[in-house]
Amino acid sequence: MKERLQKVLARAGLASRRKAEEYIAQGRVMVDGRRVEKMGELVDPERQTITCDGRPVRETAEKVTVLLNKPAGYVTTMADPQGRPIVSALIDEPGLRLFPVGRLDLDTEGALLLTNDGDLAQRILHPSKEINRTYQARVQGQPAAEGLEALRRGIILEGRQTWPAGIRVLRREPGATTLEVVIHEGRKRQVRKMFAAIGHPVLYLKRVAYGGLRLGGLPRGKYRRLSEDDLRLIFR
Repeated sequence: MKERLQKVLARAGLASRRKAEEYIAQGRVMVDGRRVEKMGELVDPERQTITCDGRPVRETAEKVTVLLNKPAGYVTTMADPQGRPIVSALIDEPGLRLFPVGRLDLDTEGALLLTNDGDLAQRILHPSKEINRTYQARVQGQPAAEGLEALRRGIILEGRQTWPAGIRVLRREPGATTLEVVIHEGRKRQVRKMFAAIGHPVLYLKRVAYGGLRLGGLPRGKYRRLSEDDLRLIFR
């Protein structure tokens, strides 16, 4: 039975459907030796040969999702032309190929999901699910109440208003403030840009939860496989 190419790529654990569409647009995917660059191509994975970057695409039998405590200094990509360390190198299971669900900035630590389940990744990343991401942010100075209230209501960043954020002060100290920040958007460097916009740059940032799934005491640089109960917590 024929299916859309991006769906086949996602189900094979290559990437989320959205990222698979990028691979197709970049000309990295071939079907029976023919390069495909348009969306919506229908293919039969049982009868046709599909490759990405020259590697055969086959459906993954076992679906695996892990929660990683990402250290700073690692990039959230499958490869890096600048030679920086990549998060998948922290997954110490030979033969298991996982891709990151979304991203964390190079200098941000904390909870990052990696999976070979493209359909799951699509559900997590789709804006309609509005899955909360919880962060701990240490910012410069002492943000005024009106600045924090503006973030709670939503501010204009790069021409678009942010959705209301949950903001809670955890600790104040001389020259810095630690806050809990809850958002469900996935804009690039969003938390850092939000606090820069009110004049309090982020000094340290860590994601501590996806939905109801918390990082807990997982050591930096380590990961754990997620159970079905864990996955349900993400959407709670």
